[in-house]
Amino acid sequence: MGAALWLSGCERHPPAQRQEAEAGPAPAATVVPAGERVTPGVTTDVPALVASVRSAVVNITAEQRHVVGASTPSLPFDFFDLSPFGLPGGGGGDRVLRRQALGTGFIIDAEGRVVTNAHVVADATAVRVRLADEREFGARVRGRDEQLDLAVLELEDARGLPVAQLGSSEELEVGEPVVAIGNPFGLAHTVTAGIVSAKSRAIGAGPYDDFIQTDTSINPGNSGGPLFDLGGRVVGINTAINPEGQGIGFAIPVDVLKLVLPQLVERGHVERGRLGVVAQPLDARLARAFGLEHARGALVGEVEPGGPAAEAGLEAGDVIVRVGADEVRHGTDLPRLVARHAPGETVPIEVRRGSEAKTFSVKLGRLGTPEAAVDRGRPADKGDPVGRAELGVLVREAPGGGALIARVLPGGPASGVLAVGDVVLEVNRKRVERADQLARTIESAPAGRPVLLRVRRGERTMFVAVELG
Repeated sequence: MGAALWLSGCERHPPAQRQEAEAGPAPAATVVPAGERVTPGVTTDVPALVASVRSAVVNITAEQRHVVGASTPSLPFDFFDLSPFGLPGGGGGDRVLRRQALGTGFIIDAEGRVVTNAHVVADATAVRVRLADEREFGARVRGRDEQLDLAVLELEDARGLPVAQLGSSEELEVGEPVVAIGNPFGLAHTVTAGIVSAKSRAIGAGPYDDFIQTDTSINPGNSGGPLFDLGGRVVGINTAINPEGQGIGFAIPVDVLKLVLPQLVERGHVERGRLGVVAQPLDARLARAFGLEHARGALVGEVEPGGPAAEAGLEAGDVIVRVGADEVRHGTDLPRLVARHAPGETVPIEVRRGSEAKTFSVKLGRLGTPEAAVDRGRPADKGDPVGRAELGVLVREAPGGGALIARVLPGGPASGVLAVGDVVLEVNRKRVERADQLARTIESAPAGRPVLLRVRRGERTMFVAVELG
């Protein structure tokens, strides 16, 4: 199948001398020196910038072997994996694909260490790296972290290589110009430019979502490639796109890389601390139900029995607002902030418990160790429904205690908040032992504030708030 090339039309301009006479001399072009910020009104010499950094950008080819089922799930975001060379093998509903994944990376030291995305080299049987000067090296995977989608490669017999300078994603500003260099669709060292569209984006990729959003054009094959600021410093690692949008790409902040890089090099993997709680975001209605002024922090829905948080004294219903020196603004911040700390480290955890502020010293566990089993029981589908007009639900007795939601009445207060199969365990922090307790506790709830319910939904315990009207 032939490739189609689209040529953009070109706008005609007056001769250069006449343009200067009418508009005045053009501003001087420059490359922003390392360590300095972009000055408004200064035109950056992008060609000079690219010439200064492109030698540290590499193209990666990974030979992979995959067993693929008859159908694969569709994700809202594509984590680049260009694989046009798959060859079917085997029979039945599954196929064995041997293919080449194309990606990008950048050199971080003169001895030949290269950063890229973990998915570029996942299940790789062989990895080859090509430099801008056409030199090619074999490489081995030194370390991988699937949670952050980062990997470090080591080139074989490489010395004295050009190195990319790591910048600061914390200092990066929304609207700031950025440049990407990568290997999209196998088109080596393609340069694109744009701006930072947003920061701290969560796109559902995992518990540590914290992406830079950019309108810089990135495509399959750009995976693992650098996103440069105008000083030629790497500020992000290009990772994902929204396939249904245009000009919406995502990069891992370079500060995240810097936090885990020593472990990837020394251990080959990342060890993270574990708090031992199940937390959820805090919205405005829940904040009102808890009597809080602002919907900030991570609401603890469940504490692992015998876990680090339980040993320190944290409870369900606490709102975690700070981990060490870091503020927890949103519920999605908590896993990422805890993971910055090592297993065994004692970390101060600040919470709001009702109207009180409390700080607990928590000795973190190791993420990945088995958690204590929680006996959740199973709802019984028997007995006559009991009406609860105040909430607009029908409930039954639940094994182990609580009120099992058998039906949610359309248009009622609980519609869209509670679901069939939920088990109400508490109302305004008071334990619900039986289904017939639910109405009494609802009736005694104070007016003018949402009713706070603690519910068990499947394998998760969480808080919800219902406006009774």
